[in-house]
Amino acid sequence: MTKNNISPLSVAFLSLLVGCFVLGFKWLAYWLTGSIALYSDALESFVNIAAATAALLALRVAYNPPDKNHPYGHTKAEYFSAIFEGLLIIIAAILIILEAWSRLFSPIALEGLTIGLSVSLFASGINALLAFYLIWQSRQHYSPALKADGLHIFSDVITSIGVLVGIGLAWLTGWWWLDPLLAILVAVNILWMGSHLLRNSMSGLMDESMSDRELQPVYDIIRAEMQGAIQAHQIRTRRAGHLSFVEFHLVVSADMPVQEAHLICERIEKALDKALHQAIVTIHVEPESELERTGFTLTHLMTK
Repeated sequence: MTKNNISPLSVAFLSLLVGCFVLGFKWLAYWLTGSIALYSDALESFVNIAAATAALLALRVAYNPPDKNHPYGHTKAEYFSAIFEGLLIIIAAILIILEAWSRLFSPIALEGLTIGLSVSLFASGINALLAFYLIWQSRQHYSPALKADGLHIFSDVITSIGVLVGIGLAWLTGWWWLDPLLAILVAVNILWMGSHLLRNSMSGLMDESMSDRELQPVYDIIRAEMQGAIQAHQIRTRRAGHLSFVEFHLVVSADMPVQEAHLICERIEKALDKALHQAIVTIHVEPESELERTGFTLTHLMTK
């Protein structure tokens, strides 16, 4: 269960609407000034809209219930959205560099900066509010698609502020080559952001384990709730969108009744599901003859 009643689809749709609104203002700022740096800022808003659209479509698929062909659900669809967004970001960065490179050696004085920068600042303020809202909602829903969208827009806000400060300096000093130089610096930052998104999304598709920060509560819960059992080992975890998957072997006494072993497993499963917010837990019960003397066991983990 999620922590609030606002669906991820509603959040993604809001991101798309706000993205269209912000694009209009940023393109107006570019049209008023002719600034290549503001052009780069406006171009990234096109990426924001495409990314929000992809996130909306991915979430529609991800929240479909499991079916015969997808018994584990459709949650990995969110990672495809994040990968698409990463690719769009990289393409936008390349286009910005191509546009700015020629202007770097032939800078021109900019006009209409007072109203142009004001319009851009207003648009950036709206983007900042949207970014914080998306990141907050991604934590409520454990959604990589919303998180990618929020972080992307937040990075856009940071670069927009840098662009505004830089253009202001160019205006004060007359160093108009700062405008295309800033655009190139923005593009480099966008390239880094796109590669970071691609890496994180590919990790999700490759079933990478939870991070150490996420794993420690899992270990603590298993250790706290396994009273009556002897050992837990071969603990494996992964994430798929808003779902968490935990698998491990639980060693119990050979003469323990099946019902008692089941109650232990049920207790662990409920605790993990509550802590991880929608967890699929698979526990393989083994007799004490299967104790592991070496290898990856809970006991070893907790004593490291």
